[in-house]
Parts: sequence; C-alpha cells; structure tokens
Amino acid sequence: MTLSLADVRRLLNDAEIDPKKSLGQNFVVDPNTVRRIARLSRVGSESRVVEIGAGLGSLTLALIETGAQVTAIETDKALIPILTALVGDGAQIIHADVRNLDWDETLPTPGWTLVANLPYNIATSVVLTVLDEVPSIDRMLVMVQQEAGERLAAAAGDSAYGAVSVRVALRANASVVGQVSPSVFYPRPRVSSALVAIERVNHDIKLDVEAELKELLRIAFNQRRKMLRKSLRGRVDEEAIKRANIAPTSRPEELNLSSWVALARSSMSAKR
Repeated sequence: MTLSLADVRRLLNDAEIDPKKSLGQNFVVDPNTVRRIARLSRVGSESRVVEIGAGLGSLTLALIETGAQVTAIETDKALIPILTALVGDGAQIIHADVRNLDWDETLPTPGWTLVANLPYNIATSVVLTVLDEVPSIDRMLVMVQQEAGERLAAAAGDSAYGAVSVRVALRANASVVGQVSPSVFYPRPRVSSALVAIERVNHDIKLDVEAELKELLRIAFNQRRKMLRKSLRGRVDEEAIKRANIAPTSRPEELNLSSWVALARSSMSAKR
C-alpha cells in the first residue's frame, strides 16, 4: 500500500490540514516513485533505515514493504496522528526537528541507511551534517531539488561544482541516480527533483586539516571567478599554493578533493 493523490487529499481534508510552505511540504502522490526510491536505496529485510520528513507516510510505506526496520522522523505535530495510524507497527515514529535531533540516541548502533524526500530548504545542510556528525549512517538515498542534487554530486570542472561538492567528496561518493518530475508531488513544486545516492568513504584526513580546508573552500568559492592567488590573498601566499602543486592562477572549480587537501596542508605548514 502507498498513497495516491486522492488518498493524500482525503487525509489532509479529513484532518483539516493545508501543506505548510514553511516546512517545505510537498507530498509524493505517485506509488511508482516511492517504490522506485525504495528500490534504489538497496534496502531489504536486513536493513535499518531512517527516514527524515516522513510526512503522511507514502515513502514510509514503500520502505516498510521492503521488510526493512524503519525509523521515521517528522517535525510537523499535526501529521503525527495520521502517520501513526497509517503505518501502525510497521515503523518507529519520532516527532522531532532533525536539526535538533540527538543522533547518538536515535541511532545508537552502526549500519543505518538514510532514505528521504528532504525539504528543499534544509536538504544540503542535512546531508552535510549527517556526513560530518553521524557516522552510524553508512549510505543515503535522498530526493532533493535538482540544482541541489547536482551540487552534491558534482566533480571538479562541472558547472555545479562548489564548496558543497568538495565537502561531500571529503566523506563520501555521490551520484545522481534519477530524476523526478514535479507532477508526482502535491502541492506541485515549480522545480524538478533529483535522486542522489551517497555512500560513505574514509579518506582518513586529520581534523585540523579539515578545518583549514573548509575555511579555504568558504573563502575561495565566495569569489569563485577569481584566481586563487587573489581570492586567498592574506590567507595563503603564492608559494604555499605552488608547494601544493597548484598553479596560483587556478580557479576554485578546477581543483579536485586531493588538490584542496594538499592546499590546506600547505597553508597550515606555512603558518607554523
């Protein structure tokens, strides 16, 4: 069982609820789409799955169908009774704002997969927080705004490549594995969505280098049209850039993860 457009409208009407723009509520109303997401997430009877933004439970039901152990998180108090009635004992439901969630308490064991239709306004920050702070989550399959998805998965030289792309690459391999039309949502958004698969990797980079790397990314990509020797002036001198085997005339979108890490190490060495 999953939810159709008629089901979603009926549930909302019966509860006298309107979708909240402030929470980015666009409910999936196409059973094929949620089953496709469940399939691409590669979860099954041995899987532990956490879903963020469960909403009315359409994707939750598709995940339950796989036999996975599902923990569904929803921030909208008004939707909790509907979600609880719909999924029954099929999932553990937690009423919480994911931005304030105690992840260690919620997922106390390793080996979880995150599967979610993420609200557009918090999607990127949620992915980065999970990668940086929630090692118990090994994999993700997230539906996000098309533009955001392209940034998450972009490689050096791609038009969408930016600081977010490098920060994702620091922790994981990411790829766009599907497109989703606005027509499968209610209410219908103005933009298309992308399905992004993210798998954690361990590059064993020291935390002090990571902190410097993030600061360099912030500075350089805020002035992405400038050469590094100009955008990083006052932070990294040209000799330090050269010692990292990077041309000072390079622009930030030309550097892959390895080059950014080398630049951060060179920058830190120059300060000692």
